[in-house]
Amino acid sequence: MADRVTVIGWDGSPLTEAARSALGAATLVAGAAHHLALPEVPARAERIRLGSVSLAARRIAAHRGTAVVLADGDPGFFGVVRTLRAPEHGLEVEVVPAVSSVAQAFARAGMPWDDAQIVVAQSRTLRRAVNVCRAHTKVAVLTSPGAGPAELALLLQGVHRTFVVCEELGTDRERVSVLTSDKAADVSWRDPNVVIVIGGTVGQDHTWIAGRDPAARPRGWALPADAYGEDGPGEGENDRLRAAQLARLGPRVGDLVWDIGSGSGAFAVEAARFGAAVIAVDRDIAACAQTDRNARRFGVPLQILRGSAPHVLEDLPEPDVVRVGGGGAAVVSAVADRRPERIVTHASTRDEAELIGRDLTEHGYVVECALLQTVELDTRAWTERERAVAFLICGELEARGESPR
Repeated sequence: MADRVTVIGWDGSPLTEAARSALGAATLVAGAAHHLALPEVPARAERIRLGSVSLAARRIAAHRGTAVVLADGDPGFFGVVRTLRAPEHGLEVEVVPAVSSVAQAFARAGMPWDDAQIVVAQSRTLRRAVNVCRAHTKVAVLTSPGAGPAELALLLQGVHRTFVVCEELGTDRERVSVLTSDKAADVSWRDPNVVIVIGGTVGQDHTWIAGRDPAARPRGWALPADAYGEDGPGEGENDRLRAAQLARLGPRVGDLVWDIGSGSGAFAVEAARFGAAVIAVDRDIAACAQTDRNARRFGVPLQILRGSAPHVLEDLPEPDVVRVGGGGAAVVSAVADRRPERIVTHASTRDEAELIGRDLTEHGYVVECALLQTVELDTRAWTERERAVAFLICGELEARGESPR
């Protein structure tokens, strides 16, 4: 039985001496059709067309001989190595890497990629991958059949992005196309492909950490009003209440957050700072403009819609979590019809809180309610400066797992 497998990455360039040597000794070779067609694959070797990596790993483990797995790019980067190393297979894995498809794609585009987010788009993760593209200015998407450039473009729904689509990298059929996201849905794309999604201002000066530099954002969250300058939150947007709302919703990378009745945009901006995609909705044009200014101030992409809830919500993509900052019980009920994982809102009276809580319970949510009272003191004289009281209502959908929607 095989207890060792050599995994060879292939990027279209000639195989290295180490890769040729491993292939020459192989009695079993697993890979995609274009890998198995390589002239270096021994004619005598058993060949496995790679579909399920787990099934292939079982066959490799049961094989009496020397096994090799061929994979595109760097097989240790969102590749087959993770599955092959699973303890149940009992395989010792040796890797001969190649340049990853993401590195090749950014090289073709002539762009740095240490500040990029990298996601895998499959049928189960497509929606979350799209949310990352909404929330970040530079994203590389490793696509799959049925979750490619056209599907990404369709789900972005009016969010303008530039696509760099790199098809069949490293082959004679390689093609690199640059186009806006609204055009990408009308093209038939070849697999495999990598999509670089660009939006907003890109490029950072930091060089010490991959991804977004945490030091580029103010320290802390639920920031006080003076952090927003002249566009600070107005009455009813208490930062302590905002802290409790953020804590209950827990926005994260891959989520889509609705902020209904966004006001100054303080909540929307802070949810976006956690890496979530955010759609901010308000019926007041001045509030929308204020939200836009605050998003620019903190360097986060937001989709801002002017309109009145609940009607404006009908065509929005499905949310993961929702904050209702205005509109009362009717808007909360309309949001609950869309079944987000969590909903948070506030009320000024116990009767209003009870009405909202009962409606959420009827929709299948587990409801908690707390009366929050904050008193801000002037520490120069230790006298009361401001007092705020509100009922915080949070609904969490019952029987909901953590799997991506």
